[in-house]
Amino acid sequence: MRRLARGLDRLSSVLNSVALWGAALAVLVMVFAAGWQVVARYILNDPPVWTEELARRAMVWAGMLGASAAFRAGVNPVLFPQALELRGSAGKALALLRAGGAMIFVLPVIWFSLFGPNMNLARGFIGRSLDRTAEMIPVSMAWFTSAVPVGFALIALHIVADLAMRLTDPNRKTETA
Repeated sequence: MRRLARGLDRLSSVLNSVALWGAALAVLVMVFAAGWQVVARYILNDPPVWTEELARRAMVWAGMLGASAAFRAGVNPVLFPQALELRGSAGKALALLRAGGAMIFVLPVIWFSLFGPNMNLARGFIGRSLDRTAEMIPVSMAWFTSAVPVGFALIALHIVADLAMRLTDPNRKTETA
């Protein structure tokens, strides 16, 4: 069990690094697109139509990947920060409660991103986006809307990995400590 917990923690760590790089890249794309819009509009007097859409979509990816990384780093708001210091049985119980509370929010977002009524993939959040394109960028909106379930899936993995480590190591503080 302890080996599995360490493996989950390592996977969480690696994917967190990928998410951080992805968020940084998305911010750079956003800055480039907005910067090019300014240069093209005020210097070249020929603003491109795609920059605002690209910046908006990059912002969504940066936000979702950044949120998952922030969750792993423990910089999310905590209602009772003293509870993070508890160890032993009480710490394990509170870790289970905290993980359960977070999963109550995370799992429905992932579920409804994939499935619509009657478990229909075509009616889920991503499925409804497949045939739509952005006004100025002829790319399926699914490429942009998939940022939501990807970010939440990473958060779910971070929750499971932290909980597994917490339950197998009685002296471990949570990631959010």
